[in-house]
Amino acid sequence: MKSTRMRLPRMCAAVAAAGVLIAPAVAGSAYGASAPALTAPAGPSPDADSDFPQLTPAVAARLDTAVRQVMSEARVPGVTVGLWAPGKGSYVKSFGVADKATGAPMKPDLHVRIGSETKTFTVTALLQLVDQGKLSLDDPIGKYIADVPNGDRITLRELAGMRSGLFNYSLDPDFIKKFQADPEQSFTPKQLLDYSFENPVQFQPGAQFDYSNTNLILLGLVVEKITGRPIHEVIEQDVVKPAGLHRTVFPTSAAMPDPHAQGYTNQTASGKTENSTDWNPSWAWAAGEMVSDLQDLRSWAHTLATGTLLTPATQSERLKTTPMNVPGDGYGLGIFNVQGWIGHNGSIPGYEVLPVYLPEARATMVIVLNTDSQSEGQEPSTLFGEAVTQIVTPDHVYPGHKPLAPKPS
Repeated sequence: MKSTRMRLPRMCAAVAAAGVLIAPAVAGSAYGASAPALTAPAGPSPDADSDFPQLTPAVAARLDTAVRQVMSEARVPGVTVGLWAPGKGSYVKSFGVADKATGAPMKPDLHVRIGSETKTFTVTALLQLVDQGKLSLDDPIGKYIADVPNGDRITLRELAGMRSGLFNYSLDPDFIKKFQADPEQSFTPKQLLDYSFENPVQFQPGAQFDYSNTNLILLGLVVEKITGRPIHEVIEQDVVKPAGLHRTVFPTSAAMPDPHAQGYTNQTASGKTENSTDWNPSWAWAAGEMVSDLQDLRSWAHTLATGTLLTPATQSERLKTTPMNVPGDGYGLGIFNVQGWIGHNGSIPGYEVLPVYLPEARATMVIVLNTDSQSEGQEPSTLFGEAVTQIVTPDHVYPGHKPLAPKPS
């Protein structure tokens, strides 16, 4: 699948990314074992004082310099970086512009599209149904959705863990052609699945890790079928509201809530940078359609990693990971662990976010930016995450290894 992505036109990288997974993930490698479960203790660690520095003016100055350097090298219009750790202070600062046409500055309170961070909400809604006894992670998808290839053998667990083997619809050439023709058009979940199912399965269920938006479209349909409600209502009522999030929405149109940053992408057919703010995110649906802001993402990163909306048993299942391509990195059920940082990133044309939580320091990092344009094949959110963590958590550098793979879908 990596080589397939490399052959696609530039626009495809953006479309394939409903929000990127972790940048170092390389699809198509086989893994036969699971990594140890991630741990996300809510209380302090014995070594918490040594895990994270005081966010003094001197440290803030180093962070300012590092962020500006990445902005310059990656040509990022605007970015906001937030760091918080109990007893260590906080660092919240915006750089650059939110709107290149007007010069309006980037600010911490602006809404952005969050791409694949949406997957964490969809899988949380699914796991809540597990806790309610309404389904099992080991149920085959065919029990709920008809005509899925290998539907009698692919489990909900394998869908949430990116091990289904189903082709990623957003890499289908016909889908890409249609999207390129009009990025503001709307897609239905059925249309998206049709693009996937026209392609052969990539491998047998559970045999490999392979990041695919198709998996989350199916899980979104399962949530709708079990609850009898649209996915946007389920997520907003059962996940967003109980989590205490006030500026996070699952839109039903391309409209962005105000105030919001303008989004810019060069993942276009021409390779030229375009304003993608009003592109319709329906093509990403339960895999990447949501909108949020810095403070809500800060809160959600902690909620997601510590499992406060789930039973301890279900959260434990969520945090069992399948290795990716680098020792120490793993993917659970709609969640990852990259060098100890637990969470998920997201990318969609024009925007990227990186909300993650480091349990041993009880530290949260959120990076929000208004472009998904890659720099020498690397995600800009990853570049910022790496630059920041080299300063504050040198033993847990995100992602901490190069080279990085292209956007995995």
